Amino acid sequence: MNRCLPAVLAVGILLPVSSAADWPLFRGNPLMSGVGQGKLPDQLQERWAFKTGDAVEGAPVVAGGVVYAGSVDKHLYAIDLASGKQKWKTRLGPIKASPSVKGDKVFVGDLDGKFYCLTAADGKAVWTFEMGGEITSGCNFHGDNILIGSHDSTLYCLDPAGKKLWEVKTDGPVNGSPVVVGDATFVAGCDSVLHVLDAKTGNELGTVDLGGQAAATAAVSGDFAYVGTMANQVVGVDWKNKKKAWAFESQRRAQPFYASAAVTDALVVAASRDQKVYGLDRKTGAEVWNFATDGMVDGSPVVVGDRVYVGCMSKDGNFYVLDLKTGKKLQELNLDSAVVGSVAVGPDCLLVGTDKGTVYCLGGK
Repeated sequence: MNRCLPAVLAVGILLPVSSAADWPLFRGNPLMSGVGQGKLPDQLQERWAFKTGDAVEGAPVVAGGVVYAGSVDKHLYAIDLASGKQKWKTRLGPIKASPSVKGDKVFVGDLDGKFYCLTAADGKAVWTFEMGGEITSGCNFHGDNILIGSHDSTLYCLDPAGKKLWEVKTDGPVNGSPVVVGDATFVAGCDSVLHVLDAKTGNELGTVDLGGQAAATAAVSGDFAYVGTMANQVVGVDWKNKKKAWAFESQRRAQPFYASAAVTDALVVAASRDQKVYGLDRKTGAEVWNFATDGMVDGSPVVVGDRVYVGCMSKDGNFYVLDLKTGKKLQELNLDSAVVGSVAVGPDCLLVGTDKGTVYCLGGK
């Protein structure tokens, strides 16, 4: 794929997650860290499997005991977390983006370029905002406002009623979900530069050279952001001082990093199309370990406790549990098809989608 797929990193007011057991955004929290607080069993088992009509490529989200997942079959589904039974479904357009939940509303964009605000209780549309290109990323929130990017090469800031407050044009499609940590927004375009913007106005505050177009959502820890690029690198950025801290690239068969990284106190966990998952030193970018998968990895890994959870796009639907410190495989499950979706974390389970349109809940029986 040669198209430019920029990432967005938004920095805004920190928002409390509604519950420690919830995973209401694409990467779980406003920092898009990909780290969950759930209590998972030593050995995962299939708790339930919910069938949709087409591929589930975005990560599900979890809020208030309900799983929300979009499908390319043009529906957004609400699934009871405990039973795996459908609560409701709403027909929109083909969905590859992850939903986001805030309060009693669910937000999601589709490939027709429409961005929806729905009621979480029944899936009824509250308002719709039309964009000029596909929406493949989830939204995040700056205060009560909504940050969302589109393949029409624009980052939008909308108010709670769906009215546009400002927009910023980029040099290519906006693919990554926003991150919220302070009071600015970062957009990376086809110029391979991270543009630092004022989140209230969209005005540019500074730039950082990434050395490559960004294809993934950034993860933030402290003053640093970590993002994969289409130049086959994972880049550490000092976002406060607006400079690149380090760049990692595999020495063999280097491929792009489409999956978004997870970041802990010590490591950045990143997965690549070179069929490997990497554990990188957060401060230096040095490789600590790597694990070879049976297929390319576009779905973003998560970290819960001392373990990494990630699937790959093999025909056997391989899903792996790895030791966080060493990268050693602790468990492997086979799902019904390639794992194209990113992982979400429930209170005692994981949720992930496949190419055949199945949402799996993995936990204890």
